[in-house]
Amino acid sequence: MTDLQLPTIACITGQSDAHLTNIQSHRLHSAIIEDFFALQNAVKQAGFDLTIASSFRDFERQSLIWNNKFSGQKPVYNSQQDVVDLTQLSDIEKCIAIMRYSALPGASRHHLGTDFDVYDKSAVTHDYQLQLSPHEYEQTGPFAPLSDWLSAHLHEFGFYRPYREDLNGVAPELWHISHIKQSQLLVTQLTESALHTCIKNSDLLGKNALLAHLPALYKRFVTNLSPP
Repeated sequence: MTDLQLPTIACITGQSDAHLTNIQSHRLHSAIIEDFFALQNAVKQAGFDLTIASSFRDFERQSLIWNNKFSGQKPVYNSQQDVVDLTQLSDIEKCIAIMRYSALPGASRHHLGTDFDVYDKSAVTHDYQLQLSPHEYEQTGPFAPLSDWLSAHLHEFGFYRPYREDLNGVAPELWHISHIKQSQLLVTQLTESALHTCIKNSDLLGKNALLAHLPALYKRFVTNLSPP
């Protein structure tokens, strides 16, 4: 395992990329690169092509995703993959609906560089439109065999799935992988107070509702994770 690196609030909240290394057209935390390659090589030996679909996203990018969804420019889905009618919801209800599948800017684990989304490139054609949707990773989905292998072996390489189960916070995301030790070192520094400051200084839509309900949102969506 690689050495752990101490976090900064700017790195944790997606406002700095000083902790990252470029690999395979993506950016990962410099301290997890060795473990990632070990995982990827083992997956290859098992007959899969583990490919990163998404890795680091900075605060600005996550804010754009959030604001597009809050304003109705992009769809928001519920757990049944149906589009949510945001026009019928209060601001805090909109925030909760969005946070089932899109992280609150400043609290996204994709800010950390320790978390990334994966799929099996060898299981689909080159023109396949990746959705990162539950049906792709379960039962007869194209990435179900890779998902099963990861369930059995992720821990051997120092990784886990923080959204493995539905804990009434973030919906299950079997494609989302996190480096155990490095991510824990980072997220323990993301206090409710630090997140409050980050949101207060932002241009997020629904900001007043977020700040008014932040203690409950923090507990439900930030710290409410499947254990390693």
